[in-house]
Amino acid sequence: MQEIKDTQRAAVRIGFDGRVHKRYKGPLAEKRYENEVRVLKYLEEKGCDFVPKLLEEHPEELYIVTTNCGHIVSRISKEKEKAVFDSLERFGVKHDDAFQRNITYSPHLGKFCVIDFEFAIILETGEGLTLKEAVEERAGNYERLKDD
Repeated sequence: MQEIKDTQRAAVRIGFDGRVHKRYKGPLAEKRYENEVRVLKYLEEKGCDFVPKLLEEHPEELYIVTTNCGHIVSRISKEKEKAVFDSLERFGVKHDDAFQRNITYSPHLGKFCVIDFEFAIILETGEGLTLKEAVEERAGNYERLKDD
């Protein structure tokens, strides 16, 4: 497997078959895992064709396997970046980590795609996890530990 990223939050690798393997770790790993699974399932139900498809989920391991959406884009205009994330909102999801690092280009699909739904909100239900909530929860946990 080819390692794509290994950070405090996740390890991502691409298998020889092209599938993407993501293992969650670090702060709020379980919540981030649950959120990404929920959002990817929702987007698939809505017929969104420019996000990864969830192929496998392993909650006990905080591990998913998805389809591959190409390579992270190295350059994209601010206008196009905004348009890509606005397109996602037409499918009912607000990406709360809406930055270039979460946009890929798939030559197979011939379009830009969006990845990494750990911090995203389903607009219809309000379900999700925002970056702000994650930061606040981490700060609260830190304060509780400090007080003990």
